[in-house]
Amino acid sequence: MISRRHTLAMAGGLLAVAAGAASARSIEGSTAMQIRRAGSQPAARGPSDYFTGTVRVDPMFPATAPSRVSGGHVTFEPGARSNWHTHPLGQTLIITSGLGWVQREGGPIEEVRPGDIIWFPPGLKHWHGAAPATALTHIAIQEALDGRSVDWLEKVSDEQYRR
Repeated sequence: MISRRHTLAMAGGLLAVAAGAASARSIEGSTAMQIRRAGSQPAARGPSDYFTGTVRVDPMFPATAPSRVSGGHVTFEPGARSNWHTHPLGQTLIITSGLGWVQREGGPIEEVRPGDIIWFPPGLKHWHGAAPATALTHIAIQEALDGRSVDWLEKVSDEQYRR
């Protein structure tokens, strides 16, 4: 089992990198409203170290102090999936389109559809991704603890991925 610890700001591992410029412009301690315009933050491909298949991460909002919550819009092409991973303070997924699968360690693969909301408690080993023939898009929301919001683990094997 690979046991790497990372200080990335979202399950896709890209939100902190892609949204760094936006958080640098934040006004800490201010009461100023912020609007992040659609398309103002570049999308990035989910790195093969953390995903199998083609995954696109569109950052939505970085954790801006004093908040520790970040969010991203993640699209998995058919058959694409995350590695096994955990979140120190949990993660919420909101399925927005397509058909996908989620699994917690030791549990069955569960089918998810648009409108479904999934909560992974802190420390629960899990993975999520698209079904074999259908893409999946979800919004991922997680909170960082000591600057870390995800711990990436080993890949989900093809055998584990099959239902």
